[in-house]
Amino acid sequence: MPKLPGKARVVVIGGGVVGCSVVYHLAKRGWTDVVLLERKQLTSGTTWHAAGLIAQLRSTLNMTRLAKYSGELYERLEAETGIATGFSRTGSLAVALTGERLEEFQRSASMAKTHDIEMEIISPSECKLAYPLLDLHGIVGGLWTPGDGQADPTNVALALARGARQNGVQIFENVKVIGISRTVGRVTGVLTADGSIEAEIVVNCAGMWARDVGRLAGVNVPLQACEHFYIVTESIPELTRHMPTLRVPDESAYYKEDAGKILLGAFESKAKPWAVDGIPDSFCFDQLPEDFEHFAPILETAIKRVPVLERVGIRTFFNGPESFTPDDRYLLGEAPELRNFYVAAGFNSVGIQSAGGAGRALADWIVDDEAPFDLWDVDIRRMHPFQGTKTYIAARVSETLGLLYADHFPYRQYSTARGVRHTPFHEQMAARGAYFGETAGWERPNWFLPQAELERGQKPENIYSWKRQNWFAYSAAEHRSVREAAGIFDLSAFGKFRVEGPDAETALQLICANNVAVGVGVIIYTQWLNPRGGIEADVTITRLSETSFLIVTSAACVTRDVAWLRRHLPAEARCIVTDVTSGEAVLGIMGPRSRDVLERLTSADLSNRAFPFRTAQEIDIGMTWVRAHRITGVGELGWELYIPTEFARHVLQRVLEVATTAEARLCGMHTFESCRVEKAYRHFGHDISSEDHVLEAGLGFGVKLDKPRSRFGDFLGREGVLRKRQAGCSKRLVQFKLRDPEPLLYHNEPILRDGQVAGYITSGAYGHHLGGAVGLGYVAHSIGEAAAALMASDYEIEIAGSRVGATVSLEPFYDPRNHRVRI
Repeated sequence: MPKLPGKARVVVIGGGVVGCSVVYHLAKRGWTDVVLLERKQLTSGTTWHAAGLIAQLRSTLNMTRLAKYSGELYERLEAETGIATGFSRTGSLAVALTGERLEEFQRSASMAKTHDIEMEIISPSECKLAYPLLDLHGIVGGLWTPGDGQADPTNVALALARGARQNGVQIFENVKVIGISRTVGRVTGVLTADGSIEAEIVVNCAGMWARDVGRLAGVNVPLQACEHFYIVTESIPELTRHMPTLRVPDESAYYKEDAGKILLGAFESKAKPWAVDGIPDSFCFDQLPEDFEHFAPILETAIKRVPVLERVGIRTFFNGPESFTPDDRYLLGEAPELRNFYVAAGFNSVGIQSAGGAGRALADWIVDDEAPFDLWDVDIRRMHPFQGTKTYIAARVSETLGLLYADHFPYRQYSTARGVRHTPFHEQMAARGAYFGETAGWERPNWFLPQAELERGQKPENIYSWKRQNWFAYSAAEHRSVREAAGIFDLSAFGKFRVEGPDAETALQLICANNVAVGVGVIIYTQWLNPRGGIEADVTITRLSETSFLIVTSAACVTRDVAWLRRHLPAEARCIVTDVTSGEAVLGIMGPRSRDVLERLTSADLSNRAFPFRTAQEIDIGMTWVRAHRITGVGELGWELYIPTEFARHVLQRVLEVATTAEARLCGMHTFESCRVEKAYRHFGHDISSEDHVLEAGLGFGVKLDKPRSRFGDFLGREGVLRKRQAGCSKRLVQFKLRDPEPLLYHNEPILRDGQVAGYITSGAYGHHLGGAVGLGYVAHSIGEAAAALMASDYEIEIAGSRVGATVSLEPFYDPRNHRVRI
């Protein structure tokens, strides 16, 4: 074996299709001082036994962009490298056995229009024409995607490896990484059994070993291998070459034509985690023991669906491991714990279709030191430390594998690995009928079953649907309470961290687009921007003292926002960042009568004069003191009470004692969300992201170009804002209300302007006060186009194939002048 170099610019760990794609694309960007290390042989982990299905449509625009690019890359790799990838656009057919599944397909077909993907709903008879071996029993319709395809996984990886070598990348097999060197929060190289390599950048593409490699670096990479089963039949004369891939998600099965045979694979509802205590060191091109009993129910159903299977033998019964993450989305990007340590792993059985795009995106991220576009869906910073524990991840992946083919209902909740994080209010709210959803491990009330139904012995449970779900009426009543009286919310899962020290203000002036040089007790709403003016975080900041600030963000963004903050604080700044999320419970009391509720509980003066909007002060409630923030996420007069956790139950009890008298009621996060959308408040991860410019998002009011300059320089993103102001906006975030009160909006529904697709809904909910579904979405327009012209167009939203007329507004439909939050 050639001698390992002592130094390299980049070391990539793992020689599967993803690692090969990363080094290929690094070389294409001109970075040739790159080394790839594979513990055994290229493709010997998971790649070699992957099914090789290439679908185009994913859950979001950018994930779809990456999948589409993979197919385009594999089509041209043979001409470049001489290795055939076996890529063929055979098309794919998915069939529905229920009306709910068919509506999911219809919504997907509508979504595909915004992504320029050919996709159509077809009848059962048309399904039979597309796949003649299909038995139509129970089939109500199908989804046909002619541009989908398949490829040879091993040859795809080997072609990428050859392309990388041709451009100067060094690839070493049979080299195991046994250590990661680091200093002062930055990676410095790797240690192998054959020597060490200094490196500026290390990339973890170790597949199902990625969690172990992450531990070597002190980085959380939550994934776990599961057993994945498929069979390959004997040759079938009736099978024509390049038949489309058939998916029957209601039966957990997929069918792929494979050299005149059928490969039948399964994503069963309850999966089997494998090697929870560690993967054998000798593992290489290995198969796992057969478990025909586990696979038998899938096969029995498959024989009825594709009857030819009953007449042919099974040539291969295969069981091999594939790694899965807690949420069925892969892990990409720079680790929050360690600078210049990147991860691309956990591809959840979509590694071949994702590898081309993910490898290119990560290579661009590495070279440019920033993500090429919004990758929050797969950003490793969405993960939290507890998710990397063996107990958590093994329990969760037993469910997530099956969810690939489960109905993707809106608001669907995981059933495994629950009850991990509780707020101090949990038991009190559970006793009052809370149905809990989970966000970042936190159990939060989504809605409440009314007391009368609890007394009749009913229990809160979700019955999923694409239509109005069983909690719709309960949430509507909560929504009306917020608009007409007051709602009480458990907001304790909000991320909370303090920035403290003599340089806290000037350091935050560098990071924040808004002006944080304010008086003690003032609350600032601000964004953190990247150099393009895109939004990296959306937070509120409360000045607690001359040297202390509290930053509040969403539960899902804690890891991301703390990492961004620590990375961009100047090294010489005399301040520290501390995550205090668990130190305080937060009780939201919001609505026109929220002042009435609190005045029954405190001696503090809550008038506008004494307690203005966007200020905070300490008040007494019961036998303790709380810090009250006059702020709202629902568009009403309201306060958030920040309570030391040991006093939280006491405070909630006091609030509940007066709630009935003041017509206040407990409300869940579904109501918080519907009020938010009705008020057109933006949500990070849906309506705003790193790719969305702060001006196009309609948040320019929070950007203070003339604020005092930090001694560390102009605030991040200032030049990007100035450039956009000069060049003009090419899209705007606007609000829509459907004229028909029946349909529901969730997200990704196409927006049609004068009959042409002009964007898609970023977030939607039912506006119970407004009397119809409401959504936010970006509308593309020509630079310099007047707002009046934009508003004068005719708008429709396409929902499951049907176009619904919509009213549009640049201002919130609800209280556009903010009178209600300031009363």
